[in-house]
Amino acid sequence: MQHLDGFVDLYWDEEGGKLLLEVAELETPFIYVSSLARGVGSNDLGLDRGQLGETHLARFVRSGKKVLLLADNPAYVATSDNADELQAIREAFARSALGGFEIVAESRGRVLVDATDWFLRDAHNVAARLKQTEQGSYKADPQRSAIFLPRTKAFPDNTEIEAMVTLAGEPSGAVIGTVTPDARAVTVHQHHSFVRLPEPGYEPLPYDPRSGFIDPSYGSLRYDYGSPIGEPLRQTYAWRHRLEKRDPAAVLSEPVEPIVYYLDRGAPEPVRTALIEGALWWNEAFEAAGYKDAFQVQMLPEGADPMDVRYNVIQWVHRSTRGWSYGASVRDPRTQEIIKGHVTLGSLRVRQDYLLAEGLTAPYGEDGAVPEELLEFALARIRQLSAHEVGHTLGLEHNFAASTDNRASVMDYPHPYVTLTGNGEVDLSQAYDSGMGEWDKRAILYGYQDFPEGTDAAAAREQIIRDTYARGLHFVADAHSRGDAFAVSAGPAHPRGSLWDNGSDPVAELQRLMTLRETVLAQFSERTVRVGRPMASIEDALVPMYLMHRYQVQAAATLIGGQEFSYAMRGDGLVPTAMVTPARQREAISALLDTLKPEALALRPELLALIPPRPPGSGDDRELFPRQTGYVVDPLAAAQVAASLSVDLLLNPTRAARMNNNRARSAAQPAFLDLLGALLAVTFYAEPATGNAGALQRVVNTVTLDRLMQLAGNADAQTQARAEALDVLLALQPQLEERAPVASPDWRAHYRFLAVQIDRFLDDGEALAGLKLLGAPPGSPI
Repeated sequence: MQHLDGFVDLYWDEEGGKLLLEVAELETPFIYVSSLARGVGSNDLGLDRGQLGETHLARFVRSGKKVLLLADNPAYVATSDNADELQAIREAFARSALGGFEIVAESRGRVLVDATDWFLRDAHNVAARLKQTEQGSYKADPQRSAIFLPRTKAFPDNTEIEAMVTLAGEPSGAVIGTVTPDARAVTVHQHHSFVRLPEPGYEPLPYDPRSGFIDPSYGSLRYDYGSPIGEPLRQTYAWRHRLEKRDPAAVLSEPVEPIVYYLDRGAPEPVRTALIEGALWWNEAFEAAGYKDAFQVQMLPEGADPMDVRYNVIQWVHRSTRGWSYGASVRDPRTQEIIKGHVTLGSLRVRQDYLLAEGLTAPYGEDGAVPEELLEFALARIRQLSAHEVGHTLGLEHNFAASTDNRASVMDYPHPYVTLTGNGEVDLSQAYDSGMGEWDKRAILYGYQDFPEGTDAAAAREQIIRDTYARGLHFVADAHSRGDAFAVSAGPAHPRGSLWDNGSDPVAELQRLMTLRETVLAQFSERTVRVGRPMASIEDALVPMYLMHRYQVQAAATLIGGQEFSYAMRGDGLVPTAMVTPARQREAISALLDTLKPEALALRPELLALIPPRPPGSGDDRELFPRQTGYVVDPLAAAQVAASLSVDLLLNPTRAARMNNNRARSAAQPAFLDLLGALLAVTFYAEPATGNAGALQRVVNTVTLDRLMQLAGNADAQTQARAEALDVLLALQPQLEERAPVASPDWRAHYRFLAVQIDRFLDDGEALAGLKLLGAPPGSPI
């Protein structure tokens, strides 16, 4: 057999197609990682090339003629010198046998096991993911699976095995057939890494929620049952690389060993250069922390495997649809020391940004010239994206407050900051920031500083945090920011914690953005489309421009019933909580109501006349507006989508409950009833318009009624909020019936239809099917 000598020796039986493991050390812990080397290629399925799987602290254990690969349980420990206490914690919590192997040979304390079948299994749970996404029922087929020898290698500190695994089954979903030649056989590559534990000497960093490092709830919780009574049982560590100065006393010192990231050779130019430039911004942060050339970026050596744990990699991943990018890592489960940083960047993101630039500028004249600023706009975003995802692999969490602190961090989600010149022309020059933000530098200083001997490191880090906040910087984490971006049932409350927003004043920025949007939509014309391309593609650029305010609306909404807060520790001087002032809340309500006005929702007839149905070969596209007009563009459906975004925020059940709670604490605070009154004043009780403005008013009314009924019928919502929504409906119904006989035919039909819907709802709270509103095209990631 062919012998591959390494951390775990391998023996390849070419004739039998078998891969055998030599187990030379029993009961010796190491790290085992599974991953997906070659993916399925759809963001919807979430099975990307280079996707990391689970990391385990594992060991080989022998019993008779069998060897088990056993995963320990490092989440539950006992820091103690007492052997009995250690035994007690080991016996209290389960371990997991990841594999079992029959011994086929042994010699001088070493055993040989046949692990072929184990490597050919569906280790990454691809079948389960396909079932979860309703694509069909699949299972690994060993007859159509094999060891992939070119990526199976052994090195002194790690052994890498790759298998070509075929999932066979009957497809039932619409997606899987678009990314496979035969949806009955989905063949992917699954990778396995056996890794020697890091050398001693790494000092774990206790996690501090104020620091901006990744929340350990994301897979790295640790409970120490040996901690003294009165001390926290949960004692977790921050994620970070090992980094030390050659001279800790020096103001600027070279590292003992730098952190090196390697770029996927599959990234094309000019994207390749942009990715390197963006990732290298982090060297600025390490220099600010006293390191010289501690962070480096190089091209992945030719022939190197991106899944090899020796390489921190930035991988360029193709999918059939645009989607998220990720910053993941392989870590020592005992200490959370990062062993391998692994960035996954979706290749369609740069094309999406190019589309945004086209929509913002309508740049194409008759000469067919393509302005350079379009590509620069897209590459500026890619630099920021590269830095952002690398930041995660350095251990940093999102900081969604950074956009309110003058773009203080690349760890925020940036909305392009596009302005208007004095001549009213669109200016892209400030769209994306460049380089490290002040928060990024402070976070790296906190987590990676190598203090001189004799320094009280805990006290020094506490001072770094206090100095950081004294500079006026803020931190709002994922858990208190996402809400409305993913589910209207959980609206964020922190006015600084929003995604894809800009500016310290979310209301002023919303108003500025609405002015920009008006200008951009007014300039939409055939100049939005390159000469020789289908006119129907105007709609591709129109959708994100028409909805460019969708995330700033969310930012403004956080003021309503909002609460500023910090992750304060006793004695650190941070203010724990503060309610948003009543005046600011009323400003936000007014700004959101302005987005529902007909003039904000209307599309010019001249623009609509330029958008024909999609030509043959284009197919349906979920990035476009939904429509109730078949294949003809539907401006009222677009208006319904935009109106729903704002009404959802105004009638958010958690926001309603917060407003009522705040009003109970202070009579000066606006109550949810105040918001309802303001909403009804600009919808049902507004003067009915004629023509297109009237049609848009009716769209907004329909959306508002639907959301009121949804709130009143929501068993999980606050009782008082439900009661107030129901009270509004009961008062509204007779008024609709009274208005109908004297209204114009179109308004009469509208009033009577809505009155019937209220009747149905009052008769049966479950009967909300009468109003089925359209969903918005995908937004995040913009």
